[in-house]
Amino acid sequence: MMDMESKIKNLIADVLSEMGVDSSPSAGEIATPQLEVSLPDLTAENLSEQLLVPTPVNREAYLKFKQATVSRIGIWRTGSRYLTRSLLRFRADHAIAQDAVFNEVSAEFIKDWGLAEIKTKCSDKDQFLTRPDLGRELDDENVALLKKSCPGKARVQVYIADGLSSSAVEKNAKDTFLALIQGLKGHGIEAGTPFFLRYGRVPAMDAVAEILQPEVTVVLIGERPGLATAESMSCYMAYNASVGMPEARRTVLSNIHKGGLPAVEAGAHIADVVKKILDQKVSGLDLKK
Repeated sequence: MMDMESKIKNLIADVLSEMGVDSSPSAGEIATPQLEVSLPDLTAENLSEQLLVPTPVNREAYLKFKQATVSRIGIWRTGSRYLTRSLLRFRADHAIAQDAVFNEVSAEFIKDWGLAEIKTKCSDKDQFLTRPDLGRELDDENVALLKKSCPGKARVQVYIADGLSSSAVEKNAKDTFLALIQGLKGHGIEAGTPFFLRYGRVPAMDAVAEILQPEVTVVLIGERPGLATAESMSCYMAYNASVGMPEARRTVLSNIHKGGLPAVEAGAHIADVVKKILDQKVSGLDLKK
């Protein structure tokens, strides 16, 4: 009587034969089928040019509408459900957004730039996400390291923080910073020594300002990612910032990414805004255009 293992092997061989896969045994083993599958990169598709509605009344107007928004319109359905193509793209974009939040800005990125790395009171990414208050403060060790790394009382102190998107920082921060420094030099304004703040929230700039005492504090920080992009960075600026100051004293420039405000253009614009802040000695809602 055929034993169970032989039955299983024969059954697998029959199935593979029906699939047209060569299952000739080698050294007593059934060959493992080698299936080559080439899948398209769904995230490479431009959603603004994709119209899945089968028979739109006005295709041109629909596509023009899609060009004006990053919202997911014109994706159609099957019964009460999304099309498989739309669902897979949604899940892919969601995965990219999660990676941007949970991944760290790499040590290589910071080292290549030559930045000193300062850390808030958060011990790791999990604590950063669950304890926003600790992402606004520095402990004594990092206060001392910051003072050692950066001379105080600069006219403008620029630094980079990971915030809620490591992808945004790695994609946009360096180009934005270089354009910003060039713009400041064009205005005759010197900036202090830049540094990187790991696990930093926006209000950490207030603590940084009290430690280094610049006139203007500028932070380039990764913003919370969405399904439209996970690479959006923002710039927050404040004149004579201090811990506990109202949010209305911050000036912000957001949506810095390839699909929004390009990094180089953003840097040049930030330099112009900093010049206005220094001239008027105010920031936020008090700043006049």
